[in-house]
Amino acid sequence: MTDQTPGASIAVNVLSSLDQIAQADWDACACPETADGGRPDDPFTTWRFLHALEASGSVGRGTGWEPRYLTAELDDEIIAVAPLYAKGHSQGEYIFDHSWAHAYEQAGGSYYPKLQIAVPFTPATGRRFLTKPGHEATGISALVQGAVQLCAQNQLSSLHVTFCTEAEAIAGERMGLLRRTTQQFHWENDGYADFDAFLASLSSRKRKNIRKERRTAQDFGGRLRMLTGDEIEPEHWDSFWRFYQDTGSRKWGSPYLTRAFFEIAHETLRDDIALVIAERDGMDVAGALNFIGRDVLYGRYWGCLEDHPCLHFEACYYQAIDFAIAHGLSRVEAGAQGEHKLARGYLPVETHSLHWIGDRGFADAVARYLVEERRAVDEEIEILTAYGPFRKERREEQE
Repeated sequence: MTDQTPGASIAVNVLSSLDQIAQADWDACACPETADGGRPDDPFTTWRFLHALEASGSVGRGTGWEPRYLTAELDDEIIAVAPLYAKGHSQGEYIFDHSWAHAYEQAGGSYYPKLQIAVPFTPATGRRFLTKPGHEATGISALVQGAVQLCAQNQLSSLHVTFCTEAEAIAGERMGLLRRTTQQFHWENDGYADFDAFLASLSSRKRKNIRKERRTAQDFGGRLRMLTGDEIEPEHWDSFWRFYQDTGSRKWGSPYLTRAFFEIAHETLRDDIALVIAERDGMDVAGALNFIGRDVLYGRYWGCLEDHPCLHFEACYYQAIDFAIAHGLSRVEAGAQGEHKLARGYLPVETHSLHWIGDRGFADAVARYLVEERRAVDEEIEILTAYGPFRKERREEQE
């Protein structure tokens, strides 16, 4: 495919494996900020994370997530890439289109396969059109046009870009894509010196409740540890795999990630990971997996072998806040859904996606729906924020 951008001829190619592109070329687009030796802004779009999904068999043939990575080349230089997948279902996306698929097929169409620009199984906001600095507009344009062209040429129903940035959502809408707004709950670091300083910003009732939950959790009869980098040992992944299987079987029917993913993660990703382990009587009984970005901590998975009151809140939310404050991170993203996070200091925020649908009549119907959905999401965020745990004067400052 070739994008005829004025003054430039950009070749857009489709790759079936990340082994077909050098890690340095991908990361020059995905995380150019690491040139200073620091962490990537988004650990999930790095070559090493996406390759771990692929090499472990978590994505690929038979999973419903078949890689079709896009690259855009200008004068033999890769200036933009995108994590694109051919999807045979709508599982593991967290911005749901099941109702769209049902309506499309009720009308006699074939909704699957579709194309998805996303990080599989990862409801974390980040750039989806990964461009080298200085090639942002040209790169995004080439990737969007290339993905839409790939859809049209193969007579696929639709293209979806999930958990993109707000700037990408606005740019994509200007290019004719449909923009969707959904919501998550994030914790924001207001320059807190420690957890007690965060608690001081809450209403008295919420502050007391969190203190009570933390005491209850700490009384589970063991100890909690936050492990990063070389502190993480292979046996910790043996434990976490058992936790993950338990959660996966209850939530999704079967886990998305394979056991091999965690083995690869130990070798290539553990510096990006903050792993909470709850140990009791010499046995690991629960854990929470977080990924560390340059300025954000991303909560991803929780699991347990024993149920203990409030241990989930402590391991997933309060330990994450402690870590973010200690390391000067500005935000904790605690994953999809969960209004129970509101009482624990995580406020509702907008998340964004983009959509292209080939059938014009169906696209028009979805566009009308998205206008109403966006209005409802805006109202819900306003209401939930007003019921948030912060003191009245803090809420007024936020407004």
